[in-house]
Amino acid sequence: MSTKLWVLIISLAIVTVTALATKDVYNVNVTNNKNFGECMTNETFFTLYYFLNDAPGNGTSHCYGKCAENWPPFYVEDLHVNPELNPNDFTVIKRDDGSKQLAYKGWPLYLYSRDTEAYQTNGQGVNGVWFIINPTEFPPKDS
Repeated sequence: MSTKLWVLIISLAIVTVTALATKDVYNVNVTNNKNFGECMTNETFFTLYYFLNDAPGNGTSHCYGKCAENWPPFYVEDLHVNPELNPNDFTVIKRDDGSKQLAYKGWPLYLYSRDTEAYQTNGQGVNGVWFIINPTEFPPKDS
């Protein structure tokens, strides 16, 4: 076989392996929670939350300082969403400190520091203002 043919075969193999390795790897997922139904998670299946004190769609967050320590803002540079989600529902907001945060349907997204393992929902209902995101029932009716 010629060198060019070997290079082509190896190149195709690398492309195929890379495609298989990244197949179905999303940094925003939809998982099924036995208590709450569908909920959005990050790439490692940590639950994403929204904060009722945020005003949806105005491009700002109201969670800074100690709040942001407990509820870290969620951001990914190269967004890949589960096919059940519409990538057009996601936007990027600029936080007061200059960092970026991902928003879903206008609501800034957060993780919860007390979720220490994948699939936990320890932040659900905290102080009556923190909630998981069920994409089939979002945005919340009372917002």
